[in-house]
Amino acid sequence: MQTINQMFDWLFNKFLSEKTKNLSEKVVVSIAIISFIIHLSLIVIVDFGLISPNDFSGLLKNPMVAIYTPFSFILLYEAYLLVYYLPKSTTKYIGKQYEIITLIIIRRIFKDLYKLEFITDWFHKKDDVLFALDVIAVLILFYLIYIFYKIVDVKPKTEISQEVLNFIKLKKIIATILVPIFLVLAVYNFGFWIYENFYSLNQSSVSIKNTNKIFFDEFFTILILIDVLLLLFSFLHTDKFNQVIRNSGFIISTILIKLSFNIDGILNTSITVIAVLLGVLILYIHNKYEKLENTIY
Repeated sequence: MQTINQMFDWLFNKFLSEKTKNLSEKVVVSIAIISFIIHLSLIVIVDFGLISPNDFSGLLKNPMVAIYTPFSFILLYEAYLLVYYLPKSTTKYIGKQYEIITLIIIRRIFKDLYKLEFITDWFHKKDDVLFALDVIAVLILFYLIYIFYKIVDVKPKTEISQEVLNFIKLKKIIATILVPIFLVLAVYNFGFWIYENFYSLNQSSVSIKNTNKIFFDEFFTILILIDVLLLLFSFLHTDKFNQVIRNSGFIISTILIKLSFNIDGILNTSITVIAVLLGVLILYIHNKYEKLENTIY
């Protein structure tokens, strides 16, 4: 048992230490820059007619769309940060989920730039309307995330009980296991997306998988399962009503985000905003309840 604990501690320090986080940031930024240059080069090649993709998800039709590619790698780094903060802070962990879904919408905005048509009857074209709604949604989400972090109740450091220490240790083990799982998931989805798009290049296939669902659909499914597991284990060290409601509310918020990946159009954006708004309200009421409980008891 001691050997297993030492192994997990070693893996945790390798995968989720401050040093690894800083190194990962540098690597991801470098890859993002290189991928941006490669994407731009491919657009130039297409523009000169050296290759003629039938669709390619619209990613080779406009130089502005090339911003989509580095954003994808930045999103993967944000996913890593989410796992990094899992054993450290529940609110930071949830906040990272909200940051990721906001960045996904921003990435979608860059991808859909080529569809814009600046015409007089702007709101009669579906793509233009959805683009405008995405921009508005980003502003709303940005403000909601600001409120979420602002209302986080930072408690003074006190002696931590053994039950809480065991719970933190459990979260460290889960986070350590999640790193290789998400790495494999990211590589598989990226490889599958490359295969699909190059297959369509040669076979005139137009049924390209929704690029905004790649990786993150499965990613949030796993997060929901992890959140439910942690909620069950949390009962071992607390039975406080407000904390149970807070953790349950965060799970519902994550489920709504997950559901948004399977919905298109206005409903997709609306559910995303509702999910983040739910998380903000749950945290706000939880903090109010906590202060009220302290005055009562």
